[in-house]
This record gives sequence, structure tokens and C-alpha cells, in this order.
Amino acid sequence: MNTETGRTLITIARNAIAYRLGLAASSGAFDADWLRATGATHVTLLREGKLRGDTGTLQAHRSIAEDVTANAVAAACSDLRFAPLTREEFPQTQIEICLLSAIETLRTANEAAVMAQLRPGTDGVILEYGRHRSSFLPQMWEQSANAGEFLAQLKYKAGLPPDFWNPEISIARYTVSKWQENETNPRK
Repeated sequence: MNTETGRTLITIARNAIAYRLGLAASSGAFDADWLRATGATHVTLLREGKLRGDTGTLQAHRSIAEDVTANAVAAACSDLRFAPLTREEFPQTQIEICLLSAIETLRTANEAAVMAQLRPGTDGVILEYGRHRSSFLPQMWEQSANAGEFLAQLKYKAGLPPDFWNPEISIARYTVSKWQENETNPRK
């Protein structure tokens, strides 16, 4: 995956949001074979350096192009933490795209064994226990001092106590290829 890949994904996301907002989209045909491959993506919107919406897919179940389109529109219009993105905000909104790798389930005999398998700064992590589920992208490692703190925050996000552990917890990891709009397709 290269800069051109990121530029294409960001353009697809920007066009999807523009269309949803009733604005003109940039021209271009996005017909590459890799866009038809099944993939999972995550789309983050930033405005003035602050989160403005995000959503993503952990399990690949549709084409990369379809996944980016759906997640871009959901980040702009369906993130319950924010009002829907407006036409006025859109030009100043930066897009970040992550393309996720396949998910790898880790052995979970105990929490120490899980922490020993995690690669800080590299792994995105999915935690599941009963009805509790959460995930952090690899960039969330920047907010944690170590694997123990990272897992504690992940458990808290899932609605579990930070010091909770049960052998039935399922932990999986994935990596991402990430592109930010200002790095691949500057907007002025």
C-alpha cells in the first residue's frame, strides 16, 4: 500500500460525504481491482485537530470501496457523539483512513501472556467478553504508558473494570495501513 492508495481511499471518502451533503464530488473513476477486494476500514474525521466523527469495520465483509464509503458517511452523519457534519464544516474537515489487516486471535491463558504478545504502537486490539466488546486502533498506544494501561483502558471502554480478568476473555490483534488527508492529498 502506498501514497496513491491513501489518496484514492481519501477521495472516495470525501466524495461519499460530499454526495451525502448534496455537494459536488471530485471527478475520477475508482475501478482498481484492489478496491473490489474484501476489506475492513476505519474512517476518522478531524476538524481543527479535534475528533469530529469516526467509525469503522473490524471484520471484512464488503469491498474496500464500499466499506470506505459506508464508514465515511457514518462518521460524518451517524456518530452519536456529534451532530451530523454540516456543509459549512466539510471543507475544513480532514479525513484519516485506516485499512485493517486480517484479525489474529491471541492466546489468553492469562493477562500477562496477552501483554507479552502485544506490540505497542503496531497492534490494534479487540477485546470481547460476553456482551462486552471494544477495540482500539494502533494509534491509541500513544495514550498509554504500557500494555497494562492499554488493556485497562480497553476493558474500561468495553464496560468492564480496568483490573478485570477472566480466562474466557477473547483478545485479537490487527495492524493498519493509515493515511491522513494532509499527508496524501493536501486541502487548502
